Amino acid sequence: MFRQHPWALDATIGPRIPGPGELSWLEHAISALDGTGLSGAERMDAAVLLVGDVRGITQQARAAGPAGNPEAQLGTILGDLRQTHGERFPALTGALASTAQSDGQDQAWEFGLQRILDGLAALIDMRAR
Repeated sequence: MFRQHPWALDATIGPRIPGPGELSWLEHAISALDGTGLSGAERMDAAVLLVGDVRGITQQARAAGPAGNPEAQLGTILGDLRQTHGERFPALTGALASTAQSDGQDQAWEFGLQRILDGLAALIDMRAR
């Protein structure tokens, strides 16, 4: 929804009365975790964590402007800096080289989402024991 309606990033932040659409996605997210052993507060926190991740990635995409692809833009900028100052940042230089070799750009959303879900699954499994 944030990608289709970027204005929603600004409209859905801070203390306010949420609309029915926002309440609906929150209801779905919380109810999807029913029966997992997570408390109501933990289910709410999980939903907020997920939307925070999505919000952050979407804000980066919006900041990239019409050209889009913020990760590629950042890669270009950092690549130029790597050429000049790579010896000062060896870990970053290695990570950028790995990203370029493996075509690993634009994976942040999927990678982050999967790690969040993996962490929730681990907590749910631990509670089930």
